[in-house]
Amino acid sequence: MQTKTKVAGTLLAAVMVASFEGLRHQAYLDPVGIPTICFGHIAGVRMGDTATTSECSEQLAVEVAEYAEAVDLMFESDLSAGEFAAYTSWTYNVGVAAAQKSTLVRLANAGDRAGACHQLDRWIYAGGRQLPGLITRRAEEKALCLQGLGKASNDENTTSKE
Repeated sequence: MQTKTKVAGTLLAAVMVASFEGLRHQAYLDPVGIPTICFGHIAGVRMGDTATTSECSEQLAVEVAEYAEAVDLMFESDLSAGEFAAYTSWTYNVGVAAAQKSTLVRLANAGDRAGACHQLDRWIYAGGRQLPGLITRRAEEKALCLQGLGKASNDENTTSKE
């Protein structure tokens, strides 16, 4: 991927992730019961943990960069900054393993980039429950993804293979 596009997409993804995840200085249980802190950080977190804003911001920068690298490796074609940001935010939320096995990645790598953007609508469940926050997040990620393709976010003329 072009470095300039990747940098722009990564920066946009960091802003998106921070906005969607929110900043929490004390560990809490996420909707599926996973101890979480800062901007959705879960690795090694235990209930009772605390973190400063500075620590959380540093952790966010490191993690978004790691997820951006995973996205860069997963997708075979050059993505727009909008697609890259949307997919990095999505991967940050669902995890690399789930993203790698997804129809979304398969469609994008088969050349159906609009169909891949529309797959974001399917990722609105956590612990078997549909979550309003995920519906909002995916709608914004999808809009950004489609915008990166030069399509309106409500373009329903594109169909996916599922």
